[in-house]
Amino acid sequence: MNYDAARNGVIALAHMTVAQIMRFLRKLSMTELLKFDAEFEFWAQPGQRPPEGKGWSTWLMMAGRGFGKTRAGAEWVHRLARQRKVRIALVGATIEEARKVMVEGVSGLLAVAEGYGPKPKWEPSLGRLTWRNGSVATLFSGESGDGLRGPEHDFAWCDELAKWSDADNAWTNLQFGLRRGERPRTLVTTTPKSAMPLLQRLMNERRTVVTRGKSGDNWNLPKQFLEVMMETYGGTRIGRQEMDGELIEDVPGSLWPRKLIERCRVGSAALPAMDRVVVGVEGGLRCVRHRRRRARGRTFLCAGGCERRGSEPGSLGGGGERGGARMAGRADRRRGQQWRRHGAERASRQWGRGGKHPPGPRLARQGGAGRAGGAAVRGGPGLVRRRVPGA
Repeated sequence: MNYDAARNGVIALAHMTVAQIMRFLRKLSMTELLKFDAEFEFWAQPGQRPPEGKGWSTWLMMAGRGFGKTRAGAEWVHRLARQRKVRIALVGATIEEARKVMVEGVSGLLAVAEGYGPKPKWEPSLGRLTWRNGSVATLFSGESGDGLRGPEHDFAWCDELAKWSDADNAWTNLQFGLRRGERPRTLVTTTPKSAMPLLQRLMNERRTVVTRGKSGDNWNLPKQFLEVMMETYGGTRIGRQEMDGELIEDVPGSLWPRKLIERCRVGSAALPAMDRVVVGVEGGLRCVRHRRRRARGRTFLCAGGCERRGSEPGSLGGGGERGGARMAGRADRRRGQQWRRHGAERASRQWGRGGKHPPGPRLARQGGAGRAGGAAVRGGPGLVRRRVPGA
């Protein structure tokens, strides 16, 4: 059924009285009623509709929870599999999630196929679906990108891309494998997540079409659920992300927005000779919980500057370790690597309300030359601006 024709049918039904709707339904046979109910395009939201035209290769459906992303993805895959013999990759955050959501879920491929006739053959041990015409869909995991190295596909459905732990590697291998057929395409269904470069990069690609949707757009969701969610999370950062499907790039009030960082980024070849390089270290915040002191982690930054007029200090590298005392040795080693790599001459250290740092000589020994000059300062919740003399 054509989408526009289906949508016009929905609009026509919406303007009918109850008596007119009942007369219309009585004229349909049971087969026609079931087909009418299962016709996804008749009831689909605009954001669930496949893009028109042939100039796109990636369809990014970025929407809130409960919008109907899984149903739209299953409908798209099932329709492509029935048209001709194809090979399809089904990629979830994990194999378990791909099986439970994309295949066996209430809106997954098996449930969708039931409304159109015989189901495809599902082999859980192989992670494989096989249609009667020979089309095959195979499960893959976004936490193991090398599993997509080698297999070839006509199409791919990637679910919850924002949750993939090996996203860049998995996406790259998937794209290299989309080399079957005349026009390979990918559908990505995901609720957005901030600070994910791959998702931001996909949105900016020329051959990507983005469709959006909100949780409230799905009229099948319980009214009480939507009311509770709106009262609890409406207008908040998590509500905008999880319900409205909005990609939030920066924390409100952030001193270092991502756009500013990217605008100031330069290659190593463009850096001037540094007159001074300093490693700054901030110790782990400690708290008392269940009568035990626990350190949150340690962060460090290597910065350099030159005295040439018009030059500004710049960040040369950094990092951090979480986990308290057990991670202290690893943090020290990484900090020492920054020291050696950039030839730092000083170290500034800050105590964070109970956090402890190794003394300067320990850092100097890891650097491999001399003692580390520097100073230390204790920070607290009211610390807004700090200055370390001599650092």
